[in-house]
Amino acid sequence: MGERIGFIGIGRMGWPMAANLLARGFDVAVADRDTARVARFAAELGGRAAADAAEAARGAQAVITMLPTSREVAEVARAIRPVLTRGALLIDMTSGQPGATRAIAAELAQAGIEMVDCPVSGGVARARTAELAIMAGGDPAVLDRAEPILRAMGSSIHRCGPIGAGQAMKALNNLVSAGGFLIGIEALLIGQRFGLDPEVMVDVLNASTGMNNSTQKKFKQFVLSRSFDSGFSLALMAKDLSIALEVGREAGVATPFAALCRELWAAAAASLDPEEDHTAMAKLCERLAGVVLGKGGAEG
Repeated sequence: MGERIGFIGIGRMGWPMAANLLARGFDVAVADRDTARVARFAAELGGRAAADAAEAARGAQAVITMLPTSREVAEVARAIRPVLTRGALLIDMTSGQPGATRAIAAELAQAGIEMVDCPVSGGVARARTAELAIMAGGDPAVLDRAEPILRAMGSSIHRCGPIGAGQAMKALNNLVSAGGFLIGIEALLIGQRFGLDPEVMVDVLNASTGMNNSTQKKFKQFVLSRSFDSGFSLALMAKDLSIALEVGREAGVATPFAALCRELWAAAAASLDPEEDHTAMAKLCERLAGVVLGKGGAEG
């Protein structure tokens, strides 16, 4: 394809996403605060190693940001704005705050730069295989421009509404995921104390109406195995739940369960380690229950 793309943020998710763009023939320049990681990416996969965000964006038709929060996106937007030409496109794939994203988009529009928000779901595994689910927000004509780029990284693109809508949907998706994880872990703890085998319980849940993403893809793989290494941190989950609550407050919707869910995840991040894997949330639940999940689970 040859279209020039600046990719800012090659962390656990950004690395395979940028790699897939290269594999599809895009001309990619990568930048990250970890300059050694940037050099390693270019050496192993190709593309161009940029010293900073502005260098990655110079001459690009599109810039992708895959960063921890909207604060970093705002910093990058300010840095790249002077080097982007009118008509350039910023694709923010960060799980950010819709209100902050709308403010960034409004500032960029003054310079003739367009913006869409396209957060993703699927984790590192689906980032590697370019099978991410992408939740897109923005003007339909601008999303048409972005779609060929997005299809190099995801297998499904869901247009959710105007700018910020993709990020609102991503936060609400993670709210549902986080709630399902919590109630599932509590069920396993109850069952184990009763005398049920947690692995058998997961099998039954997956054959029954209690099935959800956590029962299918997290409980055996990361909790019962005690590996706790799905690739998504407690801090990021707590951040996304805070965004979901913010969306609810702005809409004037009472969210008692969502508020409790967010507080529990924030407590896990504070009492464990914010950078620990989000599946380690099970450890907090185990402490509260006095049970460690697994065969012959110890009493706390």
